[in-house]
Formats: sequence, C-alpha cells, structure tokens
Amino acid sequence: MKEASFYEKCEDGKIRCLLCKQHCIIAAEKRGLCGVRENRDGILYTLVYELPCTTHIDPIEKKPLFHFFPGSRTFSIATVGCNFHCLHCQNHEISQAPLQQCSLTSDRVTASEIVSYALHAECKSISYTYTEPTIFYEYAFDIAKLAREKGLYNNFVTNGYIEDEPLRAIRPYLDAVNIDLKGFDESFYKKVCKAELPKVIDTIRTYRALDIWIELTTLIIPGYNDDEETLRAIARFIVEELGPQVPWHVSAFYPTYKLTDVQRTNPKALARAREIGLEEGLRYVYEGNIPGSDGEHTYCYSCKKIVIKRHGYTITEYNIQNSSCVYCGAVIDGIGL
Repeated sequence: MKEASFYEKCEDGKIRCLLCKQHCIIAAEKRGLCGVRENRDGILYTLVYELPCTTHIDPIEKKPLFHFFPGSRTFSIATVGCNFHCLHCQNHEISQAPLQQCSLTSDRVTASEIVSYALHAECKSISYTYTEPTIFYEYAFDIAKLAREKGLYNNFVTNGYIEDEPLRAIRPYLDAVNIDLKGFDESFYKKVCKAELPKVIDTIRTYRALDIWIELTTLIIPGYNDDEETLRAIARFIVEELGPQVPWHVSAFYPTYKLTDVQRTNPKALARAREIGLEEGLRYVYEGNIPGSDGEHTYCYSCKKIVIKRHGYTITEYNIQNSSCVYCGAVIDGIGL
C-alpha cells in the first residue's frame, strides 16, 4: 500500500479525503465512496497503487480525443474504483468492483514499466481512462511525471470531480482531458450519477484556467438529458465560458448496468444534438457511437470542407498541414495536428 495524498485528520480517528469533491469523511478501517482509499490507524492509504485492472493500446479517437495527435496510438490504463455511481456506467464491472466486494488484487506494475510498455508500443501518449483517474491519482501522477521525462504526453478521461489542489499539482505533466459533462440539470446529476453539477462545472473551469486542452462528451440518454433546452444550455456554456474551439462529443446511449429500461439513442436525435451545438457557435461537434456518420468528421469552421475524415476510430483522409486547413488556411484548433 501507499499513503494517499490530499487528506486531513479529523476527530475520533476519522479522516477527510480532499482528493475529489466528494470530501469523504472516513472512519477507522473504512473506505471512501470510491472504495479504494482506506483509513488505517489514522493514515489514508490508496489500495490500487501499481495495481492496474486493465491496460490496452487504443487509437486516441477512442477516448474520444479528436484534436489531440489525431491518428496516434495511446496506452490506456485503469484501476478498479470510481467516485461516481452512475446508473448507466459502461465500465461498471471495474468501476464499481470495490463496492461489489470484488478483489482489489492484481499483478503489480510499476510506473516505469507502464512507460516502457507505452514506448515499446510506439504510443504518443498515456491515457488514464476506463474508470476515474482521480481515484488512482498517486499512480497516475508517478506515471505521468516519468512519461513526460521520456517524451510521452498524458491525458485524463474523467468525470470532472477532482479537487483544485491535486489538479494543479499534476498540471505540469497533464496535456489534455476529455471530461464527461453528463447533463446540465442538478436533479439529473444527483439521481443518475450521485454527484453535484456545480462542482463539475467548477472543475471544468479550472481545467480551462490551467490551459489544458479540453474536449467534452455528453452521452445523450432519451428522456433524461436529450431535450433541446438542455442541449442548448450545454453548448452555450461551452461557447461562453470555454470558447468555441472546444470540441463537444454527443454520443449515443445504449442500455446497460442499472439503466436497461431506456431505449438506445435515435441517430436522428444525435444528429439534431450536433446541429444544436453548431447553431450555438461551436466549431467542432461530433456524433459518437454511430460509425459511418457524417458527424464523425472534422470540418473546417471557415470553409466547411472536411479536414479529417473518419470511420469509427480510423482516419481515412487528412487535409491538415502545419495545423491549418489545406483548402483555406484556417488554423484548426488542437494539439499535434
């Protein structure tokens, strides 16, 4: 085990964890809401340090990150646990494992080994993904720092609930983030995610203030967050507070975990969500989970021609040179284009 970062001691042997915005108060021999941070004799320990539950080599587009070294490979890593309990979690087998009394043990893999694997696989970056990277922060921090020293980039795929201090601490090694903005209604977040929307919004603003490349994803769930008012509110927030250059991925929902009584997202509804984002002034809006859609492509916001053509996670046409559209010269926003 490894002592955790960002906590304070309270009365009666309790500990307050300050890593994420849940601020769990943890009694002796108990764990926080994430299931992987435990109070032992007044010291908070992380139970997943150097214990990944999965690693994989992915296209960066799978994260999804479309404006961060498009077409590159990324080394993905996760441990069990999560600080959200979303009813529709697509990775619930690993994110909710600690709460289901599953074993936390796995083969130990050091930060140095992870970086070596990524380099050997000729990956451009390491992605902390699948579950919530905040809950394995100490492991992610050590990997990210070493990765930067070896010339690799780092990105988070996150629910946006990390506290400001740990985010600022890892900032020197963190290059990009895809944040799930799951809805824009407080009751939705409390009911579906067991979290609070204003805290997610605050974190997104902090990422922007720290000048980390941001892409946002909203899973469109029929009857929950697919009304036009909600979608326009999200798009306006992005434009007004983050900037029109921030890509927005609107992705199709499919029934899973505890939300199996809801229909899949209609492709027409997804196309309409994309239209709304563009109408509100966003430069790049993408349709996810529907391979072959015209909404997968990157269009130049100036001349409207396709500059990156995709099918699923595969790039089939690339019309960007020196970060600019080859047709009109407009600069296409992102990193490594």
